[in-house]
Amino acid sequence: MLKPLGDRVILEAKDEEEQTVGGIVLASNAKEKSQTGKIIAVGNGTVLDNGQTVPMNVKVGDTVVYDKYAGTEVSYEDKKYLVVHEKDLVAVVE
Repeated sequence: MLKPLGDRVILEAKDEEEQTVGGIVLASNAKEKSQTGKIIAVGNGTVLDNGQTVPMNVKVGDTVVYDKYAGTEVSYEDKKYLVVHEKDLVAVVE
């Protein structure tokens, strides 16, 4: 299993919609990149200059919205994940 370092989280991005509300099927290059994902792992948090660790504000299982161009895509065991800094998370979906 992947374990993020510092203030990073690992997300499983939601699949993009392949069909519009009106029923039009979109070509793969016309789909927008998803900006929501489910957190599958969290780092320990940010380490301050004095050595104190600030804990993360999110937890495993949270569904979050993240910045459009945030993160690094990685493949692990034939699955694609997104590694994102906590500062690039915009909101938690409740």
